[in-house]
Amino acid sequence: QVQLVESGGGLVQPGGSLRLSCVVSGSISGINEWSWYRQAPGIPREWAAREWVASLSPNGNTNYASATKGRFTISRDNAENTVYLQMNSLEPEDTAVYFCKLVRSGVNVYWGQGTQVTVSS
Repeated sequence: QVQLVESGGGLVQPGGSLRLSCVVSGSISGINEWSWYRQAPGIPREWAAREWVASLSPNGNTNYASATKGRFTISRDNAENTVYLQMNSLEPEDTAVYFCKLVRSGVNVYWGQGTQVTVSS
């Protein structure tokens, strides 16, 4: 059974930084694509309402939403079975619950439970 657990969220002032972690347990053999999504306050907690933030493809290519490009960085530590999202220059508009997503071999989709990020002075 694959499980994803996010951590690292919290309250930060505008302009600050946070690093989110997504630790994976279980067998994840295969071709994996990792992504981070977020869900802003007041949006129903349905997966279809989540905003895509960044992705890391099996070959190591990264892609970012226009709202996060240049400020966020997605990376992976295979030895630790962990995916990270480094977030810099945070803005109040980045306030959301952040979710980690794994698509394994293009078929199986797994989500974490989310971690809250609040950007406020």
